[in-house]
Amino acid sequence: MSRREDMMAKKPPKPAPRRIFQERLKITALPLYFEGFLLVKRPEYQEFKHYWTELRGTTLFFYTDKKSTIYIDKLDIIDLTCLSDQNSTEKNCAKFTLVLPKEEVQLKTENTESGEEWRGFILTVTELSVPQHVSLLPGQVIRLHEVLEREKKRRIETERLPSTSVEKEKETIEDSVDLLNPMPACFYTVSRKEATEMLEEKPSWGNMILRPGSDSRNYSITIRQETEIKHYKVTSIGKNYTIELEKPVTLPNLFSVIDYFVKETRGSLRPFIYSTDDKVDLIDLIPVLSMR
Repeated sequence: MSRREDMMAKKPPKPAPRRIFQERLKITALPLYFEGFLLVKRPEYQEFKHYWTELRGTTLFFYTDKKSTIYIDKLDIIDLTCLSDQNSTEKNCAKFTLVLPKEEVQLKTENTESGEEWRGFILTVTELSVPQHVSLLPGQVIRLHEVLEREKKRRIETERLPSTSVEKEKETIEDSVDLLNPMPACFYTVSRKEATEMLEEKPSWGNMILRPGSDSRNYSITIRQETEIKHYKVTSIGKNYTIELEKPVTLPNLFSVIDYFVKETRGSLRPFIYSTDDKVDLIDLIPVLSMR
């Protein structure tokens, strides 16, 4: 075997598209509406960065390339104030700015057609209506209407989530939860022991669980790395959440808490999310949930 052939043989296989999709689902269960390459410039960036971008729900997830399974940045656009077009000196290029309450983000597409699509999908999910001033083909407009219905349904389901429980224990926990937001997908009303058993029983579902704290006001994170189990206290302070580490980390919500662990471990920690493909019933795995 030649040196070149030997080097090629040692290259890791590229992830299959379906596996990439499944790996990304382990990080977020938000529905995928649109994806493609975007040039992005946030206030802290010195220049535009080229990202493979996914629009999931009302959040943009940024990946270094199309094959990456872990995003390196994300942007919540639910509070979009306006989307303003910018004049571009580059040919066949669309450029616009997302104006948000706390920042303005510049986006640039590789061609005008994809620019119209991005504008259409972003405005549809943030305004909950299909924009009339975008130049799209009939088939593309149909997709916008389909996404609109999915997003409306998701919003309704999201708003109902916190009010579904009748148990006093869970009601106490929910008092400290923002009623306008759902809990992360890896949140389960289980004890420390039950969380440990779940992670040991189904490692393929993930290795990080968010659960209620012992005082029913705060939270805990249980993780499993190889055979080691660790627990981290997450304290609710006002509207923020503090991870009790050697150097405490304060974040605005529980989703950010989960994201912090994922990013700090470069994806080695993954939210424990129930897989509908598995034959084992979640109720059999977590007896306490059958009483909810």
